[in-house]
Amino acid sequence: MEEFEIMAEKRPNIIVIIADQFRHDMFSYADGPFKVNTPNIDKLAQKGVMFTNAYSANPTCMPNRASIATGRWPSVHGTRTNGVTFDQNAETFMRTLRRSGYKNYAIGKLHHQSMGWAWEDYQIDEMRLRNPEVLAKIRDSINRGEGDWQSWEDAARHRKEYLSMPKDYYGYDHVDLVVGHGDNPSGHFHHWARSKGVSIDDLAGWKNSTERSETVEDVYISEVPAELHPNAFIVEKFRERLTELKNETDPFLFFISFPDPHHPFAPPKSWFDKWRESDVEIPANFFSHASNSPAHIEAMYGASGKQNIDSTMTWAPTQNQMEDVLKAQFAQIEFMDNALGEILSSLEASGKADDTYVIFSGDHGDLMGEHGLMLKHFVHFDAVTRVPLIITGPGIEPQKDTRLVSSVDIAPTVIELASAEKYRGIQGRDLLTDHTGWRTALVIEEDQPFGIEGLPGPVKIRTLVTEDYRFTVYGGTDQAELYDRSKDQGDLANIYADATTERSEAYERLTHELINLTEEGIAPIAGA
Repeated sequence: MEEFEIMAEKRPNIIVIIADQFRHDMFSYADGPFKVNTPNIDKLAQKGVMFTNAYSANPTCMPNRASIATGRWPSVHGTRTNGVTFDQNAETFMRTLRRSGYKNYAIGKLHHQSMGWAWEDYQIDEMRLRNPEVLAKIRDSINRGEGDWQSWEDAARHRKEYLSMPKDYYGYDHVDLVVGHGDNPSGHFHHWARSKGVSIDDLAGWKNSTERSETVEDVYISEVPAELHPNAFIVEKFRERLTELKNETDPFLFFISFPDPHHPFAPPKSWFDKWRESDVEIPANFFSHASNSPAHIEAMYGASGKQNIDSTMTWAPTQNQMEDVLKAQFAQIEFMDNALGEILSSLEASGKADDTYVIFSGDHGDLMGEHGLMLKHFVHFDAVTRVPLIITGPGIEPQKDTRLVSSVDIAPTVIELASAEKYRGIQGRDLLTDHTGWRTALVIEEDQPFGIEGLPGPVKIRTLVTEDYRFTVYGGTDQAELYDRSKDQGDLANIYADATTERSEAYERLTHELINLTEEGIAPIAGA
């Protein structure tokens, strides 16, 4: 693949945009299985470099967002699971750019800290028995007093009062925060919505909806109008901050993070109406369960139609449930894409687009019917682990890049674009100018402090992705998955039990890759 020369005449502006729970093939230009209309993401992909084999370092929100910020795998930066606060002293690409003279803004969902929501009782009971150390860490981070540094993204605290975020919040000069998902999250969004003279609390949520799924609580048509949705907040705040920078000569960094299309699947009525009477196609392999699946995946298949008590966990919907989900999901994606278009148009209108690089990605994906499953956690199918990654800007020619890349590669790429000094311990690599000896294998981590049926906690999943296969091991168990990607694009046949030679080679390769991660894992302190 072509190496790029950074072409900005001066230090460029940089905008990193993250769509929450947005998989690699959920936009038109990706030519995926779904007929969703995304002209603005498509425009970025058509004029920039689109990485077609980009993966999350961890397919869970908090760990992977910390990996994006640091360029390091979760086992090294320490935020291994949701609920464990990202180290406030960690070095980040934001802090590096700030020291180099950049003005840094964050708008939207960050999720560097716990949002204050407790685990289910059964999960807490299991963690108490099996993983008390992690339980203590999680409780420590969500039960802090209001004055403690680790409670800045607590949803209840934000609803109680307007919070001005601390100086140098992970490297940001200013934060306009959205805490949570759906049509009525907390954070600064909550106070912005109140300032509009409308009680969002009286409109938002499944219980206030007049049109909702009877069998999936996460699917409803929001009574909140589009102009009061978190997407509208993000667009408005971007325009405000961009106006503030009108006469600035120093470069800027924006980290913009949409809470959509993460569930609940609750689009405004104006966006859902397009899909109301549409016939949506569910994935062709909806009825094709992966053969020889681990026990916990088989247990999911056996509970078809019954949503998990924890609505974030992977489960097996019926066909009718899946169709309801897809209609709402497609509407959310198109609504988010429209907001992205407004951001890009505002950037053009400001006269700063020619000096600005835009990086678009997702923090992780989710299953939308593949193998009869939906959502994420405990499974490493491509739909969950693979994300979009697009970079546009001065000197970048349109192309598709097929290298194995990771969300840890975003941080060093941003640092290189800014001509800033790279800090110690970065494990990712610059995507644009560093092509020598590129990796031929990629590790994906997932740690969960609790288990599910068929997979007792604490759960440690490690996946190795190469051009030829996907190999997943479940720590502390004898279960594993091995798929021949050259012959089995849909991960339909788990050959782990029979492919003894390939299995041995995969174990050896995974071992060496994990050793490499350990060798590179030097814990830096901010400013080191």
